[in-house]
Amino acid sequence: MEPYAGLREQYVRFAEEAREESPCFVEWGLGVAGDPEVLAWVDELPGLKKQPNLVFAAARLHGVPAPGPYAGLRDALLGDDGSIRATIMARSTQTNEVGRLATLLPAFALAVPAGPLALIEVGASAGLNLYPDRWGYEWSATAGLTTLGPEPRLGCRVLGRPPLPTALPEVGWRGGIDLNPLSVADSEEMAWLELLVWPEQADRRELLRHAIDVARTEPPRLVRGNLLDELPALVAEAASHGEVLVFHSAVAAYLTVEDRTRMRELLQGLVADQACHWVSNEATTVFPELAAPDPPQWRFQLTVDSSAVGFTQGHGHELQWLTSSRLEVVP
Repeated sequence: MEPYAGLREQYVRFAEEAREESPCFVEWGLGVAGDPEVLAWVDELPGLKKQPNLVFAAARLHGVPAPGPYAGLRDALLGDDGSIRATIMARSTQTNEVGRLATLLPAFALAVPAGPLALIEVGASAGLNLYPDRWGYEWSATAGLTTLGPEPRLGCRVLGRPPLPTALPEVGWRGGIDLNPLSVADSEEMAWLELLVWPEQADRRELLRHAIDVARTEPPRLVRGNLLDELPALVAEAASHGEVLVFHSAVAAYLTVEDRTRMRELLQGLVADQACHWVSNEATTVFPELAAPDPPQWRFQLTVDSSAVGFTQGHGHELQWLTSSRLEVVP
């Protein structure tokens, strides 16, 4: 989703993206998009606070049933006594989607084939994606099933021939940056993360709860601040612990277009200086200079050190690998 798109377009796009996984959010997204009164209510919110998943999660926190009919959302927003708006203003969409690790891990292995990793996640939220070594994986293709590591395993359909790792990564250090880092020890903040999971996705909620338990055993180093200011120092700090790999997923879209350019230039400079490797998993519109031709609709582009290597489904359910700038699909 492009959070800087026009308001109606945002909600239509969100509904389209939800078609594979949430009939409720399809109904809600299209409902808002076609409802002038609710659009006017949402449009009074500032900037990024208009985002569908933020508005929907806040409404759910205040009792709107989901799955449930659009009428329930509509009545709650138009009858709001200020409580829903206050939650929207205080919170943000900080989804830690651990399912994405199944699509990120091949890119990690391509960037750093061996040796300890010093992982830095930009837009880390609670840092739940900083534990790729604590999960099992199950990649399915027409040629067969590839498994790695223990249960629970993160499942992913594979198209093409990605370099699927044969061993879990060695992680020597984990850290992240976020404007508002969340603590895995704070039950209220973790409950908010659970509300950001789409209503019908019980499996994602279970994975989230397991991810929180994993992170609580060894909380990551999380830095509060703007990535453009904090990243160089954190890269330098991580360097003594292993090969530094900076990654992010569905984060850069929330920056202004100007700051996206600054982010890309900063990371390309760090890569050129051999200070780190860079794995990006973002909508193709976020870094248009890096975009591969003919991207599939509603997919992120996976890049390693500025080179496009594949396309991914937003919650990690599918990885389409690129070969020689073309999408190679196993027949």
